[in-house]
Amino acid sequence: MRLSAHNAGWSVRGREVVAAVDLEIGPGETFGLIGPNGSGKSTLLRLLAGIAPRAKGEVRLDDRPLHRIPRREIAQHIAFVEQQADTAEALSVRDAVELGRTPWLSPLTPFSSTDAEIVEAALTAVGMAHMAARIWSTLSGGERQRVHIARALAQHPRLLLLDEPTNHLDIHHQLTLLRLVSNLPVTVVIALHDLNQAMGCDRLGVMEGGRLAAVGPPAEVLTPERLAAIFRVGASRLTDPADGATLFRFHCIED
Repeated sequence: MRLSAHNAGWSVRGREVVAAVDLEIGPGETFGLIGPNGSGKSTLLRLLAGIAPRAKGEVRLDDRPLHRIPRREIAQHIAFVEQQADTAEALSVRDAVELGRTPWLSPLTPFSSTDAEIVEAALTAVGMAHMAARIWSTLSGGERQRVHIARALAQHPRLLLLDEPTNHLDIHHQLTLLRLVSNLPVTVVIALHDLNQAMGCDRLGVMEGGRLAAVGPPAEVLTPERLAAIFRVGASRLTDPADGATLFRFHCIED
């Protein structure tokens, strides 16, 4: 699914949080959003998901304006995992993931064995199948994050939006999640804090002050000069002898 934004923006009390964003993301692409805290990454994701009120500009799915697509159809195409999401405490893990099937259900198409298989596959994908009966309130932050991602997978979306999904996850589950996302046959937009993890994206968009400061392949976008100017860190490029991958070592720049 192709996703595009044209002069997209959002303001609150006269302050522009995101402004004048033009962006094209191709079908099957994994597009990473990076930037300092407060740069507008989360707000841009909400704009792309069509859930920011009084948004400016236009977002399109395969050349269809998002605001003209019925909400049920949008939910069948787009899954959004927010940075801070919550679920009613009375739900079990399986119940929470089953919510991902809601856009596909109706009085004429109730929850079926096929839906149950999809939910089970989503739980397995994030390593939570053995905890399916656990109650939401008993989960750790990292476990809750994995359940929310499973719910998104259960939607069977064509476009997956993830807002810093590796937050609260230990390193094993961070790597497992990123590998899972990279192998999905969907278009992915993912906000990341870890710039070394961002190197695995097809392209990156760098947010600064609510605007896209740069867009392009990671090796072209993440230059030491840009990292110093936007993130206020020094960076040295390193090459992993195991596979030739480019990594960064960071150090503080004195104010």
